[in-house]
Amino acid sequence: MFLSYASQDAEAARRICEALRAAGIEVWFDQSALRGGDVWDQTIRRQIKTCVLFVPVISQHTHERDEGYFRLEWKLAVDRSHLMTSDKAFLLPVVIDDTREDDERVPDRFRDVHWTRLPGGATRPEFVERVQRLLSAQAQETAPPLAAAFRAFPATQRPPQADSQRQLRTIISSVTVVIVLSVLGYYAFTWSARHTQAPAGPGPAQAATSAIPAKSIAVLPFVDMSEKRDQEYFSDGLAEELLDLLSQVPDLRVPARTSSFYFKGRTDDVVTIARRLRVAHLLEGSVRRSGNKIRVTAQLIRADNGYHLWSKTYDRDAKDIFQVQDEIATAVVSALKAQLLPAQPLASHHRTDNTEAFAAYLMGNKLRETDTAASNPQALQSYRRAVALDPNYAAAYSGIADAEWRVADMITGEAAGYQRSLAAAEHAIALAPNSADGYWARGGLRTAYYYDWAAAEADFRKALELDPNDVRVLRDYGSLLAGRGRTAEALEVMRKGIALDPLSARAWRQLALLELDLGRLAEAKQAAQHLVVILPNSYLTRSVTGRIALDEARYADALTEFRKDDIGAWKLIGTAMAEHSLGHAAASQAALDELIQKHSATLAYQIAEVYGWRGERDQAFEWLERAYRQHDGGMSYIRHDRFLAPLRDDPRYAALLKALNLAS
Repeated sequence: MFLSYASQDAEAARRICEALRAAGIEVWFDQSALRGGDVWDQTIRRQIKTCVLFVPVISQHTHERDEGYFRLEWKLAVDRSHLMTSDKAFLLPVVIDDTREDDERVPDRFRDVHWTRLPGGATRPEFVERVQRLLSAQAQETAPPLAAAFRAFPATQRPPQADSQRQLRTIISSVTVVIVLSVLGYYAFTWSARHTQAPAGPGPAQAATSAIPAKSIAVLPFVDMSEKRDQEYFSDGLAEELLDLLSQVPDLRVPARTSSFYFKGRTDDVVTIARRLRVAHLLEGSVRRSGNKIRVTAQLIRADNGYHLWSKTYDRDAKDIFQVQDEIATAVVSALKAQLLPAQPLASHHRTDNTEAFAAYLMGNKLRETDTAASNPQALQSYRRAVALDPNYAAAYSGIADAEWRVADMITGEAAGYQRSLAAAEHAIALAPNSADGYWARGGLRTAYYYDWAAAEADFRKALELDPNDVRVLRDYGSLLAGRGRTAEALEVMRKGIALDPLSARAWRQLALLELDLGRLAEAKQAAQHLVVILPNSYLTRSVTGRIALDEARYADALTEFRKDDIGAWKLIGTAMAEHSLGHAAASQAALDELIQKHSATLAYQIAEVYGWRGERDQAFEWLERAYRQHDGGMSYIRHDRFLAPLRDDPRYAALLKALNLAS
């Protein structure tokens, strides 16, 4: 049997191991192997593939750790269990403290079977006897169902009354679960039926009903196996680079980064991940970096049976990282029998000969992905370090261009920041005219600051010509089209982005808000349902659910949603609107005053939205004109913004559209 545990639980695991070995049971438990290495990694995989019973040791330590090699062991065991009949005894969870059996940080498969409690690893004779019987039954190939084995050997002795009470609670819980699942199933069925009746098109409805293509793959975040576990940005970056390479293969469907990385730190098994991402294969691996040496392990897995189609370990100098990327991508394409276009090599545009510059670039990407007032200045510093190390690093200049205008828009309001952004974007394009990155960054800047819609559209079209599957470009291009009044095209582009990145909260939020602005409440609520599942506690979600509640005149619900918001500015915006609609004038004004005091330099457009919602036209136009002077990026929404709908019959509104080059 295989004993899997977190390093902090080694002492408790040792007690369990000694008790089992004393009874003549063979246990895989080798603390000396915890130093890791490729041989050890392969041995672990082989042991899990061949063991008779798998015993995960569950504790508060396993709950608290987002990452750890034990999570890979758990995943491998769950994947193997999917190949077994439902009555085969294989998973035998042991909990060594008071961790609850509904702990959400263990795999669902573990929660489907009985947990044995061995406090501190103290192993009772009943448990040892149970294991012996299970192993004996397996050896005779007549193993009874695992539940039956536990009924024969109860984990603890209880008085009859306690047993009957426990059985009653179990029955009630089971009935409750059945009822809840039935209700959820009904709503899921009716929701699915509405989608499948929708018109054919590139949106999620079509994706949900079509078969999973055989030539499809998701690249999962690689695990950081470095000694100090401080290279996560590098392991994540390597996976993202591989994703970028594989997405260039026209014969291959590759979900975008946001969706693939959604499962990071979770315990979902291979089958669940593949089903959510609608792929037939998964690429996973690990990175161990020490000084100038790297070890990269990668494996290609077929999702329906967990079979490893290909795996390899690379021990190289860090300067050879791009060669490793190319070799992995080429091996995957070959294994999946995907076809490249004639004479089309796999190539990344993020290349540099300087390993440290590449590492700084990857760190910048990780920080920029967070996209907050705190992370964007840090991302800018990382990109600047990258170009200081390699002045010809085009991808890093694209990063500078994007981060510069975001810092100016979110924090400083400084015109010089936008000018530096434009210079960096144009330098990136000059260095790498065949990369989509520079055009995307310049297109975003031209939209948000210069209001040069035609030039921005040309940039986005050029970027999509170079990389049709770049979800960043699709998202920003969709916003531009909506801002220009071409909403049908905008919806088509947004839905294409969602098809490529089905678990992107930003993509679903963008779609939901546009549908809401267009008065399509049912469609907005359907998009919001995805947000609630993907990011239930984020401002990205609550800003949408709050707006929907406002639209439905559920003002108290809207206030509740906005008050939960974890971004202070958005909490104030929504609170000012909801309190006004509830008739609480003083509370509304207090929230608006605080918003103006703290954010007038960067959120003039949103302040105008509040005044527009409250029906105060003069103040709304005063702040819209201020937003125009400040080159507020929010002005790109003015043409379809539902909050500003009461202003559309005012001559000042038409004048603003003309000044913005948005007049029909």
